[in-house]
Amino acid sequence: MDLEKALDISSAGMQSQTTRLRVIAENLANQDSTGSTPGAAPYRRKTVSFANQLDHATGAETVRVKSVGTDPSAFPQKYDPSNPAADARGYVSLPNVNSFVEVMDMREAQRSYSANLQTMQVTRGLLTRTIAMLK
Repeated sequence: MDLEKALDISSAGMQSQTTRLRVIAENLANQDSTGSTPGAAPYRRKTVSFANQLDHATGAETVRVKSVGTDPSAFPQKYDPSNPAADARGYVSLPNVNSFVEVMDMREAQRSYSANLQTMQVTRGLLTRTIAMLK
């Protein structure tokens, strides 16, 4: 039944966005995590990539998390000679996490999650009405 496919597709979308939100939360939680020794690398921002996947059981295209990778951008530098992670010149490498970007990604993931949830609720309502008509 096509309504069951709609539920499966929405469920896959919600699972993917949940992973994305978890990664965003990890990035925000570590936005101030520097290395503990001079020259040690700070926290590197993580990214999520999505891909289409054919669900052979239903024949529907669903979304899945392809990979959780890292952002290769450079670490910003801050002059803080008192920091234990400061190099010989007194600079500390900071994580490449931009809280503004993370909040925008979080809002996008939230909207996508909500859209999939709304689709699931409408589909469930249609199924319920169909079953009621058959009684």
